[in-house]
Amino acid sequence: MKFPQPVSIKWISELINAETIGNTASQAFGINEIHKVEEGDLCFVDHPKYYDTCLHSAATHIIINTKNVTIPQGKNLLVVDEPFEAYLKIVNHFRPFHATKKLQNENAIIGEGTVIMPNVFIGTDVKIGNDCIIHPNVCLMDYTEIGNNVIIQSGTVIGSDAFYYNTKKNREVWYKKMQSCGNVIIEDNVEIGANCTIDRGVTASTRIGKGTKMDNLVHIGHDTNVGKNCLFAGQVGIAGACIIEDGVTLWGQVGVSKTLTIGENAVIYAQSGVPASLEGNKIYFGSPAINAREKQKELVWIKRIPEMWEKLKQLSDKK
Repeated sequence: MKFPQPVSIKWISELINAETIGNTASQAFGINEIHKVEEGDLCFVDHPKYYDTCLHSAATHIIINTKNVTIPQGKNLLVVDEPFEAYLKIVNHFRPFHATKKLQNENAIIGEGTVIMPNVFIGTDVKIGNDCIIHPNVCLMDYTEIGNNVIIQSGTVIGSDAFYYNTKKNREVWYKKMQSCGNVIIEDNVEIGANCTIDRGVTASTRIGKGTKMDNLVHIGHDTNVGKNCLFAGQVGIAGACIIEDGVTLWGQVGVSKTLTIGENAVIYAQSGVPASLEGNKIYFGSPAINAREKQKELVWIKRIPEMWEKLKQLSDKK
């Protein structure tokens, strides 16, 4: 998430009651997760396992719970007891929850020729391009951006919160919600079926590329980046922070695990499970998904197991 304008580190440190080590006159441009940070951003870390990764990331300002680290040149530390709570305080300051009783927020931008059917919810700072069709009972949550010539079928929810939690076993509530402050970006000529769900990014964007088409009951997790001209059949589920490159086809009930990449023009047959990254321009099947031709050979041999077992038994009896 980028701040509306640069914010001084001195002001941030006062907001979260932090001890600052470094240049207090410097400015922060936003706050992001470790895999999304850019120069000038804030990032938080609360576990020794990840101290080094965070300190050597692109982030300029690190919210951390120790002073006993080697600070790389040009980095600033904001030391607090609970970095996660500090993160929540910053996010809730810049993007607080706003309850609304209005069906459509008055600050939404809706392009020419776009049709908004009855009972469509449009949240804060939503942008919709030209010549779109938004069918009844669609929810477009805060900060969603939609391009031109987009079709969204009934019952779909775009921009719901990420399924993402900070886990600590030493507190009463183990799983504490990591407040989502990102958004969803739907590019031009995308079609989304009925009852689909697309979660917004935790701190950045979930993106659906130009020309991609989705069947009904498809779920896209937070921070996933879907390329151009992809095709997803019914009940496909993609976990968070995946990269689905251009031209990928996922047939019905394919499940994709988190933080992996599926290469361009890959095809994955129905009911397959994808636990790891896959190369592009190949066809896959099974769980775990492997080369489809190899999987089909494997299934042939599995069917022959009873016959082979019987023959082995007969040979054993003759002896």
